[in-house]
Amino acid sequence: MSGLLLFMRTLKTVAGSGGQHWGIYDLALDPNRSTMADAAVIAPRAEAARIDALFLADLLQFGNQGAIGAQEPLIFLAALSQLTSHTGLIATVSSTFNDPFSLARQFGTLDHVSNGRAAWNVVTSAFGEENYGYAEIPSPEDRYARAEEVLEVTTALWDSWQPGALRAGDGGAILDASLVRPIDHHGRFFDVAGPLNIPPLPQGRPVIFQAGQSEGGVRLGARFAEVVFTSLPTIEIAQEFTDRIRSLAASFGRPDRPLIFSSLHATYGATEEEALRLKRERIESIDLETGRARLEQMLGDIDLSEVKLDETIPASLLPSLDSIGRRRGRVEIFAAWARSGRTLRELIVDAQDTGHWAVTGTPEQVADAIEERYRLGVLDVVSVGDLADDTSHDFVANGLLPELRRRGVVGDDYRGDTLRENLELPLTR
Repeated sequence: MSGLLLFMRTLKTVAGSGGQHWGIYDLALDPNRSTMADAAVIAPRAEAARIDALFLADLLQFGNQGAIGAQEPLIFLAALSQLTSHTGLIATVSSTFNDPFSLARQFGTLDHVSNGRAAWNVVTSAFGEENYGYAEIPSPEDRYARAEEVLEVTTALWDSWQPGALRAGDGGAILDASLVRPIDHHGRFFDVAGPLNIPPLPQGRPVIFQAGQSEGGVRLGARFAEVVFTSLPTIEIAQEFTDRIRSLAASFGRPDRPLIFSSLHATYGATEEEALRLKRERIESIDLETGRARLEQMLGDIDLSEVKLDETIPASLLPSLDSIGRRRGRVEIFAAWARSGRTLRELIVDAQDTGHWAVTGTPEQVADAIEERYRLGVLDVVSVGDLADDTSHDFVANGLLPELRRRGVVGDDYRGDTLRENLELPLTR
């Protein structure tokens, strides 16, 4: 059951890296500032706060859901690795539009240049097909089938160097080429001979994160992921998801994986009244027609133009999940809320957080909400907010994290030099 912790692992923390931010346009116009300016603020703040990793999302087309401003994750985080020494680096990269040999080399190199702090957030991508030679996005089933094969091949490549293949000698490293073996993979999507042509990785393999809550996403995460990135807006949804994915993972012989990583949208205030006021002001500032368009996208691009703000959405307008080719998990959440009787206006407000877990209150109240999920066993890793913003950073670094540490929920320091050590995951070499 999800109410039992798998073992006494402290809660792990993740912050945004600053690579997906509108401010990069301001920086591009200022010859005296670097495009790493936000990251150069965030990275030392993250390490000073002993945050376990920095995360960079990726979207692959212009103008869709914040893709404007996104930097390429692997290059950006490789640069960021030189500004940090302990914080992990989680790059979101698509398995749909990339090949496994290149992915194995790129993430292997990130693991080397960061001395063992690389992680891959595997996504199948809901957008961007027009930039990769596709007339339309492949079906979810095909995207997840390809993702499984990509992970099979990349992990085989990382493992293609056998123990003892590289050892220390009097004159330097000695290579036993007989222990570096081809993988000779022949599958539906790829033919890859191997072996990998870079040395064994500091972590053995980068940590595998995975994002996706549809049926295919749950299967992929249960089979391969060490950490799954999820929305999980309510405890009930979190419990159901955790039970489902861990039961399936156990059937793959993985009873202690994956860890559950939930995004958190926190509205902080020095007092509860201040936090509620800030939330109220945010709601009052919503452009309702823009919000309607956003909700339409959350529900699979349906037409809500005839629905009045204080009416519920007719069931006839809601899509069936098997008709959805993009972001089925997100559609499932919003369709369930619509069927529960929420009005269009209420759903527009909900859509501002795009189905993510949202908490409003003082740092202590936010800590209460986090601790509750942690103690129930449905939260192993949590996002902690925007460290580039001085006010948000103050609430996180001087309010939330000290409170969680006082309660014994979050650790006081890094556990080692690699991301695997800090996440309390075994090295794979």
